[in-house]
Amino acid sequence: MKNRKLGNGRLEVSALGLGCMGMSFGFGQASVEGKDIALIRSAVDRCVNGFRSHRKILRPNVERGDGI
Repeated sequence: MKNRKLGNGRLEVSALGLGCMGMSFGFGQASVEGKDIALIRSAVDRCVNGFRSHRKILRPNVERGDGI
């Protein structure tokens, strides 16, 4: 998995991330908890370390879903 540097510091995040908002709220009925945990563990096993758990309103030409 490729990583991307955050800002000018030493922090890095995986190029791919997992959006978690719909796992508990926001998109209709919440999903099954056991399946969500398995999905998160699978992502970690694949070196994903960027998890988004909030809604972020994207502004045109500024942000394009960065996986953070």
